[in-house]
Amino acid sequence: MNWQADWGLRARMFVTMFLLFALYIVFAGALVLYIGGGLWMFALLFGGFSLVQYYFSDTLTLKSMGAKSVSADEYPQLHASIERLSQQADLPKPKVAVVDSKVPNAFATGRNQRNAAVCVTTGLMQMLEQDELDGVLAHELSHVKNRDMMVMTIASFLSTIAFMIVRWGAFFGGGHGRGREGGGGGIIVAILVSLVVWIVSYLLIRALSRYREYAADRGAAAITGNPSALASALLKISGQMDKVPKEDMREEAEMNAFFIIPLKSGIVGRLFSTHPPTERRVEQLRDLEREMQSF
Repeated sequence: MNWQADWGLRARMFVTMFLLFALYIVFAGALVLYIGGGLWMFALLFGGFSLVQYYFSDTLTLKSMGAKSVSADEYPQLHASIERLSQQADLPKPKVAVVDSKVPNAFATGRNQRNAAVCVTTGLMQMLEQDELDGVLAHELSHVKNRDMMVMTIASFLSTIAFMIVRWGAFFGGGHGRGREGGGGGIIVAILVSLVVWIVSYLLIRALSRYREYAADRGAAAITGNPSALASALLKISGQMDKVPKEDMREEAEMNAFFIIPLKSGIVGRLFSTHPPTERRVEQLRDLEREMQSF
């Protein structure tokens, strides 16, 4: 495997983590100021959530998607492919999971290389040829190799907490805020701050996610030595995504940043997509194919 460290991705992950840390401080200060409860209580609450998110992120993600860990006896070919590709990528073999869904998709999750999971849907396995499936699996293993899953998990955690406050803030009220406005003013300000935090964190996720997909595509080409197989898989998956019934897994759209191809939802969904256009990804892979053939 001709693997090269992607310093562009590492720089973006560092900047994203730095900005998220600053956003955490602003978020924490606003909630403590307007909701009350003391800084120690806020630190205890968020610290507990953060620890749960860090140590159990793979389990929570798999459960939220209805994924089931599978053994080599149940899916021997899938296990064999992941084990072979993991060896080629110089990675520990991750946990293998499957989602019983017609939606053709895959994702990787986990906090580090030794605590990772790769999940595919039954629809994906039925749709793709073996070399195409290997390309998709190598793409997910590239996320593990690049260690970008942890950054995405932390970024998604902050965005999720802020969104929950925006969505359910009306039920937190009762006029117990300590803000200058008194009464329910504190919770209104907290909701507004949470809305800003949610938007900013989403934009950070979007910016990092787009680049990391390109990086994972390049990594998959390095692992398999067959960029055209992944390009073919991306075209097949993208072509089928708009045909998926709206009720089938589209409620999991918040997981888009983790999927190999996002679940689309109209023009707005494409405009704010966490992924670059499939056409550009395919073009990059074809360029890599030509480079490999020239040597």
